[in-house]
Amino acid sequence: MGEAPKTRPKVPDGKSRNLLTRQMKPNEKGFIGYETIWDAPHKVIDYVTPKKP
Repeated sequence: MGEAPKTRPKVPDGKSRNLLTRQMKPNEKGFIGYETIWDAPHKVIDYVTPKKP
């Protein structure tokens, strides 16, 4: 039987409603982590004082 490959394949970015998961590059020990990016669930706007009648 052949030996297992030394590198892992590139995983495509995972996308969902408010989340993006991206594979990071391996470190010196060979650990491959994943970066998680959250989108804001709603927009935040500055509060404006209402006009007086």
